[in-house]
Amino acid sequence: MKTTGSSSSKSITILTALLLSFSSGFAQDAPKYSNEFLTIGVGARALGMGYAYTAAVKDVTAGYWNPAGLMGISGDLQVAAMHSEYFAGIAKYDYVGIGKRIDSTSAISFSVIRFGVDNIPNTTDLIDNDGNLNYDRITSFTAADHAFLISYARKMRIPGLRVGASVKVVYRKVGPFAKAWGFGLDAGAQYDRGKWRLSAMARDITSTFNAWSYTLDQKTIDTYGVTNNELPVNGVEVTLPRLVLGVAREFKITGKLNLIASVDLENTFDGKRNTLFASNLWSGDPRGGFELGYAGIVFLRSGVNLFQYVEDIDGNKSLDFQPNIGLGLKIKSVNLDYALTNIGGSGAALYSNVFSLRFDLFKPKAS
Repeated sequence: MKTTGSSSSKSITILTALLLSFSSGFAQDAPKYSNEFLTIGVGARALGMGYAYTAAVKDVTAGYWNPAGLMGISGDLQVAAMHSEYFAGIAKYDYVGIGKRIDSTSAISFSVIRFGVDNIPNTTDLIDNDGNLNYDRITSFTAADHAFLISYARKMRIPGLRVGASVKVVYRKVGPFAKAWGFGLDAGAQYDRGKWRLSAMARDITSTFNAWSYTLDQKTIDTYGVTNNELPVNGVEVTLPRLVLGVAREFKITGKLNLIASVDLENTFDGKRNTLFASNLWSGDPRGGFELGYAGIVFLRSGVNLFQYVEDIDGNKSLDFQPNIGLGLKIKSVNLDYALTNIGGSGAALYSNVFSLRFDLFKPKAS
């Protein structure tokens, strides 16, 4: 056991050092916030638990939260889907995932995430060459971000240890004007020690690079020149690594009442952010949640995340956070989950309803 503990500590130390080295190399030029649609999360169960899910996850959504959790898939094939809307229904967020156990020691999944705004009016041709307004010239376009994840998990020879990785492809498009392709890698681990489950999830471990290209017609270029606007140029956007550490534990309250509690700490290394813990090099964003289940059928969830300091008009700062609640219902192999999340912080009262469905498919038993 001492050898195992020493090996785990060395692995975490090496992983942290790699993240620091990657981050320090790009921190001066890279933006703090890029590919932010990939931080929204998937699955109403996870969102209802305050996004503290890297240790608790053991289903197909692990392809996003922590690929090591794919080893918890129970059926021969597991499918999950989620839909939510933001900003009064203007933006749509969707997720679909398919996972499968390859054998007793490995599993694989494929996930698709889309965040987009459709039917945006395009008024660039509203005025014709004669200076007349022509509303028939108004068209529409879509601005959408897509992510495709292929995830693999494997059970290791060390008892209780599972590891996994996700290769992700990012495609972002703003109508006919701009598009970007990006590629990245996530890696994660889960380790069961007694009643405790520990986890580590490294996002964008090699940094994720989005290569942007722009397509502008001559009229648009001329308009930019007349209005003294700067023309966009092709370039690369970098998403820096971050490390999420988590812990979860299951408590048996009575014969039918069960409680799962979990805590995550997201660590970023690109300078000071508006988080609960922050320094010039490192910032820590904690989150926590629980799930109370009855007879494995009905579930009540709650959690908090997104701790931030908010400054009022007088310059006084106060600590704000995002509360979340959720419900779940399991009927045989079908799970229906709901979450109510406060996307604007506790002071903004902008709530979003999230629904997700997950079910297992089993091969028919031989007669």
